[in-house]
Amino acid sequence: MAAVRIPPRLCLSSFLLQSPINFSLSHAPSFNGGPISRPMSSSSSSSATSPAPYTTLSERATFEREIKKSKFIAIASHVSDERSAMSFLSQVKDPRATHNCWAYKLGEQYRSNDDGEPSGTAGKPIYSAIVSSGLDMVMVVVIRYFGGIKLGTGGLVRAYGGVALECLKGAPTCYVKPKVRVGIEVQFELVGTIYHQLQHFHAEDIKQDYDTGKDDTTMVSFKVDYENLNSLEDAINSSCGRKIEFFKG
Repeated sequence: MAAVRIPPRLCLSSFLLQSPINFSLSHAPSFNGGPISRPMSSSSSSSATSPAPYTTLSERATFEREIKKSKFIAIASHVSDERSAMSFLSQVKDPRATHNCWAYKLGEQYRSNDDGEPSGTAGKPIYSAIVSSGLDMVMVVVIRYFGGIKLGTGGLVRAYGGVALECLKGAPTCYVKPKVRVGIEVQFELVGTIYHQLQHFHAEDIKQDYDTGKDDTTMVSFKVDYENLNSLEDAINSSCGRKIEFFKG
């Protein structure tokens, strides 16, 4: 089966940042019914490590190959965390198969499993294929139906790693920019200026809450690309002519 590489596209709905950097605050205000963290300062925002954009799978992909009478089926999917990875595994593994080997990569976190094959001959080659593909937040399960001919250690490594890589090479991908939810408490007279900047930086899911405990202020919350957060803060402070506190959710 020939694999055709499909160029990555920008995901229509970028995945929301799972674990934003938190700052402690003993009496933090809230927006949208949830607590938010300490306002960003110039020192904290510049020292914080911004999670990098990444390319992942936009939909599930499969690849099948027969090697010395054994059938190998690779199935790959985007996964957002370990729980979704284990859920994906339970969906696709075949209890009738000889082996259901797998690996996933979630940023710096990864796991692999040989499922009865000799140690290091299945899970690690699958993980190496994920790394070689340049994709992230991905899991690959390779199902093997034994055909009666042993492949040997090197043959297993080439088989599992090879079908995993071919599966990923032909898979549709998308480019993901992590987003973070932010809230800013502003006076009514500045709302128009704030909205202008939010539109300029393509903020999403913009909401307002007037229950701030102050007569002349409102809490505006939104989601924005993490990599644009510092630039948005500078633009809002400049256009409003004052320091606006940013609260990260």
